[in-house]
Amino acid sequence: MKLHWLPNRAAGAAENMATDFLLLRRYPEVAVRFRHYDWHRPAFTFGYSQKIEFVRGQLPPNDEPFDLCRRPTGGGVVDHREDWTFALVIPRGHALEELPATQSYRTIHEALAATLREHGVSAVVKEACEPPEDGKGCGPSGICFQRAELYDVVHPDTEAKIAGAAQKRNKQGLLFQGSIWRPALGRQLDWDLFEEAFVATLGRTLQCEAAPTPWPEFAEDELYGLTEQYASTEWIEYR
Repeated sequence: MKLHWLPNRAAGAAENMATDFLLLRRYPEVAVRFRHYDWHRPAFTFGYSQKIEFVRGQLPPNDEPFDLCRRPTGGGVVDHREDWTFALVIPRGHALEELPATQSYRTIHEALAATLREHGVSAVVKEACEPPEDGKGCGPSGICFQRAELYDVVHPDTEAKIAGAAQKRNKQGLLFQGSIWRPALGRQLDWDLFEEAFVATLGRTLQCEAAPTPWPEFAEDELYGLTEQYASTEWIEYR
């Protein structure tokens, strides 16, 4: 199987979420797909199952306008104003797609932590998760980078969170939406070199041949329609 490394694209929050979902649902080949992407405006996204009232309570005061969008994946509220965002799609039939969610999460984050270490960042995967003081167990926090969860990427000494992700499975495969919080790194990275190294590490981890690949020809009306859906009040306030 091949790993298609797609070109970077910048878009608003709704279009970014729609594009990630179409990479899972409509991709024309059986291949792993990876993309890093940017944001046209400051943005926050939040997990599919989260209540909108809870989400709004986690957001900063609206002194600066920002996009807000419900993701197709789970997880907490993610601040994209200073992150490095990527999506990875594992098609049905790949061994990683068949693993339990915790193991696919761990495997991809171990590849990410290894790449960060290659670039001088102290990073490991969190191997244990202590329940919070409220006794509610180790579930998703409000703002994603405020607390590390099991198999997130963290600093080994402080366990300050560096990277987290959210996942969605359907009959086409697994969508993994990941985010690195750049202020947590403690140093500047050459992000182009980092991306190239991360894709190479993923290729070895997934036993795929990684290669730069042009964007597939999605139906423009389908992308537009899904973007409109993700931008709608009905979608954002679904729960």
